[in-house]
Amino acid sequence: MRDQTILAHAPLVPEIALRLATEVTPLWQATEAILEKSGLPPPFWAFAWPGGQALARLLLDQPERVRGKIVLDFAAGGGIGGIAAAKSGAAKVAVNEIDAFALAAIRLNAEANDVSLDVVDRDLLAAPAAGYDLILCGDVCYERPMAERVLAWLQASVAAGAEALVADPGRAYLPKTGLEEIASYDVPTPLDLENRTMMMTRVYRFLSR
Repeated sequence: MRDQTILAHAPLVPEIALRLATEVTPLWQATEAILEKSGLPPPFWAFAWPGGQALARLLLDQPERVRGKIVLDFAAGGGIGGIAAAKSGAAKVAVNEIDAFALAAIRLNAEANDVSLDVVDRDLLAAPAAGYDLILCGDVCYERPMAERVLAWLQASVAAGAEALVADPGRAYLPKTGLEEIASYDVPTPLDLENRTMMMTRVYRFLSR
């Protein structure tokens, strides 16, 4: 991981240092070689995706949204949202991932930013999230099966008393209703990931029904 990434800063969130890949293909190939498997999904953890950057920017600019709260950064990737929450005064921050490389990246990134994160390394979608005041979700609506599972889980979690913030740059499976926009950002993006250099990314509060 250290060989294939550099310690860098996401363009929208220069306050946070992350282990990031400079190119997709070399890291992808290295991951497949290490695991002796082909056809693996891209190494999502090695890039600061627009949704994660937007959530982090919001929390750093408006720390009152997380101050003193128990926060869950779901499908956290490299953990940028959770790190921002910790820096903004959250009482406790849990970051969730099921990919072993992502979990390693989260630990390295937490160390680089001198924050404490609780790592949750299991699938949380079987039951509503319990014990969290705020759930962060960035870029989870890019694939229909994943989006449907996550949105149903968020609905149940909000109904159980949590607040949820969803950040999305216009992915195909973002729902058309049940969201309240609270912020928007122009997020610089690399061409080899998004086929464009800027994406308008919105942060929504997930509404109960």
